[in-house]
Amino acid sequence: MFKNHPHGLIPAALSNMGERFGYYIMNAVLVLFLCSKFGLSEETSALIYSFFYAGIYILSLVGGLIADRTRNYKGTIIAGLIVMTLGYIVLAFPILATAENTTWLLTLTAVALFLIAFGNGLFKGNLQAIVGQLYDNPRYSAQRDSGFQIFYVFINIGGLIAPFVAPMLRSWWLDVNGMVYNAQFPAMCHQFLSVTDSANNINADQLYALASSVGCQSMDQLREFCAEYLNVFNTGIHYSFIASVGAMIISLCIFLWAKKGLPTPAKKEAVESVKYTAEEKAAMAKEIRQRMYALFAVLGIAIFFWFSFHQNGTSMSLFARDFVDTSAIAPEIWQSVNPFFVIVLTPIIMAIFASLSRRGKAISTPKKIAIGMGLAGVAYLFLTIFSLVENYPSGTEFRAMVEAGEPIVKAGWWVLILYYFFMTVAELFISPLGLSFVSKVAPKHLQGLCQGLWLGATAVGNLLLWIGPLIYNKAPIWVAWAVFLAVCLISMGVMFAMLRWLERVTADTAA
Repeated sequence: MFKNHPHGLIPAALSNMGERFGYYIMNAVLVLFLCSKFGLSEETSALIYSFFYAGIYILSLVGGLIADRTRNYKGTIIAGLIVMTLGYIVLAFPILATAENTTWLLTLTAVALFLIAFGNGLFKGNLQAIVGQLYDNPRYSAQRDSGFQIFYVFINIGGLIAPFVAPMLRSWWLDVNGMVYNAQFPAMCHQFLSVTDSANNINADQLYALASSVGCQSMDQLREFCAEYLNVFNTGIHYSFIASVGAMIISLCIFLWAKKGLPTPAKKEAVESVKYTAEEKAAMAKEIRQRMYALFAVLGIAIFFWFSFHQNGTSMSLFARDFVDTSAIAPEIWQSVNPFFVIVLTPIIMAIFASLSRRGKAISTPKKIAIGMGLAGVAYLFLTIFSLVENYPSGTEFRAMVEAGEPIVKAGWWVLILYYFFMTVAELFISPLGLSFVSKVAPKHLQGLCQGLWLGATAVGNLLLWIGPLIYNKAPIWVAWAVFLAVCLISMGVMFAMLRWLERVTADTAA
C-alpha cells in the first residue's frame, strides 16, 4: 500500500491524523454540547455549527494566501497548530453557565471556536499542498491519486477513535457524581429551569420520572438536581476538550520532527523558474487558465456534496438521537461509523481503480466525482423511503409526542450503518480524489490558495448546513432527506454534462 510513495507522506499524514483526532473529539459533540451547555435550540446550535464549520474552510483561503505570499508553508502550518491549541485550551475550561454569565460565556466559546477555525485555516490546506508537492517529483507522480487516498485514511483513523472520547469522559464524570447519561434530559432540564411555574412548560411529574432514572433522589430536589446534572454533564464534555489539546501538541511535535524531510517550495520554485523561457511560460498560460476553469467547475459540485455529507454532524445526529435506538451507544459515537468504513473500504476501492487501470478501463477523476454524487443520492433515497414507510413526524412533533408519553417505534442500528456505508463510498469517490485533482491542476505558485479554494467550496456547503435541522424540525423528516436526494441527483447530472469538457481540459486519466 505504501510502496512507491515518497517518505514524507507518512509523517505528514500522522501530523494530520493527530490534528483530526483533536478536531473530531470536539466535532462529535459540538451541536449537542451547545444545546446542553447554554440551553440553545437545535436550530440555533446548528446555525453556530454551520458558521463555525464554514469558517474553517473560508479561513483556509487566508491560510493559503499567507503561505503562497511568504513561500513559508511549514511556518504557516506550525502557526496553525499553535493557534488551534489555544482555542481548545479556552474551550476546555469547565465554567458553569448561568443566567448571569451566559452572554459572555457564549461569546468566549465563540472566540475559542474562531481560534480553532483560524488555526485550521492556516494548517489544513497548506499541509495538503505540501503532500501534493511530494508528488511533483516525476518518480512519484503516477501515484498521486493513491497517495491522497492513503493520506485520507490517516485522517479517518483519527476520526474513528475520536467520537468515543467525549461520550466516554462525559459518562465517566456522570458516574463519578452518581448520575446516568440520557440524551434528552439536558434539554428538558433547561426547559424546566427557564420558568418559575414549570407546569407551564413541562410536566414536573413526568420530568421527575426521568430524573429519578438518571440519579435524582427526591421530587423536592428536582430543580437543584436539574441544575447540577447540567453542570456535571457539560463538565464531562469540557474534560474531553483537554484530550483535544493533547492531540494538537502531539501533531505539532510530529510535524516539527518531520519538517526537514518535507518539500521547501521557496527553494524549489527558484530552481524551476530558470527552466522555462518567457515564451514557454506564455504558451503555458492558456492551459493554466483552462485548468483553473475546470477547477472552479468541480468546486461548484463539491459545494453540494459537502452540504449533503456534513449533515452527519447536524440533522443526522438529531435523527440518531430521536429516531434510532441508541440506548446502548451514545448518538455521537455513530459518527465513527464513517471513518471506520473509510479505513476498511479505501484499500478495496484503490484495488478496484488499479485493476481497471491495468485493463485499460481507467475512470477519470471527474467521472469518479460524478459517480460519487450518485452514491450520495442512494444514501438519501434509502432514508427517504424508510422514513416514509415508518411515517416519522418532524423533530418538533416527535418531542411533543415524547412529552405526552406517546410510544415511538425507533429504528434499528442497521439504518445508520447502511446510510453511512453509501455516504462513505461516495466520499471516497469525491474527497481524496478532489484533493488530488486540485494538486494536479493548480499552478505551482498558487498551490496553497487552490487547496484553500477546495476547502472554500466546502465552506459554502457548510454555510447551508442549518437548512437540514430546519426542515427536520418543521416537516416530516422524509422531506429533509428528499431535499438532499434532489441536490445529489442534480449535481450528478451537471457533472456528467460537463464530463467530456473536464476530461479534455485536464487530459485526465485516473490511475
